[in-house]
Amino acid sequence: MNDKESTIYGLRAILEAIEADTPIHKVYLQRGLKGALFQELETAIRKKGIGFSYVPAEKLQRMAPQNHQGAVAKISPVGYRDFEALAEEVLQGVEKPLFLLLDHITDVRNFGAILRTAECCGVHAVLVPKKGAAPLSDDAVKTSAGAAFRVPIAQVDHILDALYYLQTAGVQTVAATEKTDQSVYDVDFTLPTAIVMGAEDRGISPAVLKAVEHKAKLPLMGAIGSLNVSVACGVFLYEAVRQRIA
Repeated sequence: MNDKESTIYGLRAILEAIEADTPIHKVYLQRGLKGALFQELETAIRKKGIGFSYVPAEKLQRMAPQNHQGAVAKISPVGYRDFEALAEEVLQGVEKPLFLLLDHITDVRNFGAILRTAECCGVHAVLVPKKGAAPLSDDAVKTSAGAAFRVPIAQVDHILDALYYLQTAGVQTVAATEKTDQSVYDVDFTLPTAIVMGAEDRGISPAVLKAVEHKAKLPLMGAIGSLNVSVACGVFLYEAVRQRIA
């Protein structure tokens, strides 16, 4: 995101941004709105000394035509971390790191949903390619419910570069793909791990599939041959969580 100022919307997303100490320029709240979460946001705004004003719903609709839930904030854009610096920080500071690599996922809502799940599952870093991937847009931030402010995200020139870098550091790489006989439940996720999720239409690129150490699939009992990528990602991540807390 290159704009000097960006817009986020939604009560939970703005509250998460405040709690993550994201620089917020101003918050616009819908006049007359009530509710526990709305009051929690008001309290957080006042506590942090953030500028705000009450405005008609029509103004919020012009600022964010999507489901703004009665709150819109102007913030500094969410930034990407430097990949090597982030990777070294995680590798040196975490005993069993969990990385998530997104191989050209292009839908911003899938991206946001994945970030939300990644944050909930304790992913230490999310890695995305600089080209051909969903942007960290307002919609992605909203769908992430504020997780975009909490989980570190880095851009890489090529997913393969990140893959080789992590493998050299002793991190096992696992691709989510139906092109294997191995189940996700057969992978040892208690080891330092990088999970690779592929594009919505093409899946993981052949070069990346060839480079990973493990391939794993989800058992599908119905007639449909695949899951939405954000749902599949959630299953993989929660299998890692299950093993790590067992």
